[in-house]
Amino acid sequence: MSAIAPVIGPMASDEAVAASTAAAPPRGRIGRVLGWVFVIVLLIGIALLSLALATASPNLGGTLHPDNPGPNGAKAIAELAREQGVQIEATRSRATAAAALTSDATLVLTDPPALSDDAVLELITSADRAVILTSSTRMLRLLELGEAGPAAGRVQAECGLREFSRVGSIDAERLFTPGPDVSGCFRDDIGDSAVLRGDVDGTTVTLLEGGALLSNQHLAEDGNAALGLALLAQGEDLVWYVPSFEDSDRTGDQPVGLGEMTPDWVTPGIVLLLLAGIAAIWWRGRKFGPLVAESLPVTVRASETMHGRARLTAKAADAPHAAAAIRAGTRGRLAARLALSPRATAKEVADAASDRLRVPRGSLLELLDGAPPHDDRDLIDLARRLAELETAVDAAVHTERKLP
Repeated sequence: MSAIAPVIGPMASDEAVAASTAAAPPRGRIGRVLGWVFVIVLLIGIALLSLALATASPNLGGTLHPDNPGPNGAKAIAELAREQGVQIEATRSRATAAAALTSDATLVLTDPPALSDDAVLELITSADRAVILTSSTRMLRLLELGEAGPAAGRVQAECGLREFSRVGSIDAERLFTPGPDVSGCFRDDIGDSAVLRGDVDGTTVTLLEGGALLSNQHLAEDGNAALGLALLAQGEDLVWYVPSFEDSDRTGDQPVGLGEMTPDWVTPGIVLLLLAGIAAIWWRGRKFGPLVAESLPVTVRASETMHGRARLTAKAADAPHAAAAIRAGTRGRLAARLALSPRATAKEVADAASDRLRVPRGSLLELLDGAPPHDDRDLIDLARRLAELETAVDAAVHTERKLP
């Protein structure tokens, strides 16, 4: 395919192609120091923000928190109870809750996982009335109110307790099988109930699964709001105990927090990962001296580009591509000599050349835009014929200019 290079050579333009490059100026020592100062300040800010969020008070998170306005909170039912004249005191301390319980006060709480069984019984039995808003197997066993029943569903307030008579229907989350001497309300066809009420050491205890029923998100559905008022508005004073790990009484091998519930190797592992991250940042952030500015060529001669492309085409043995380049160059030069547009098509060039040379247009169109050659021999023959066509058109145009 060595014949391709000398064929393409004469068809290339002699114009120079310019390109310029500029090296970015190196950043000085002051810039590096400021970068590290920014990283350190950012890390200190993140640490302080995390500490502030961890120690923020009060904590309004958690399911059925009376001050939580989120979807899982219970602020809506708490406000409805206040409108009924109920005084609500929310606390995270069981000692404070026990001290605030008067003879007519109602204790309200969710299942406190951080408290031991003895602490739960002591807190509940210190009140005359207690309402447990979430259920668990431990609470059912501890209070001996019953057992977990089948899947829940829509139930009606069918029981002898008058405070539930105007509640209507609810979509219960969980049903229970009442134990001996335990009243069940909102029963299904087989007698399982959504609300249990029984006596625990002289305290009237009411238990249900109200994590969704009494939440802000679902309070307006069915008779949920009426159910909440029936539970919380039994007296004028209400003490709402919000469980927390800080108020735990567990000791010994009983975990009270996340740090004590994880294995001993977790904390050293986290510290090691932090140190490795800081070392990686320092290692990858180092720069050994300023950037080197490299002087690159700014001018490339057109002949170098021409010979380079010709060698690539010859190496690829791409005769059709070389023929297309030759034909495109011939059409452009013929269009200029025949006073045609630079974008003239092969048909337009063939028509103009046919008028000048008095030869059939079809043969010229086949020469300018015909089938591509298959090998070097066909390519050389095509290039020779195109060169002869250009010579003939030059002669015809030159003759026309000489005529008077």
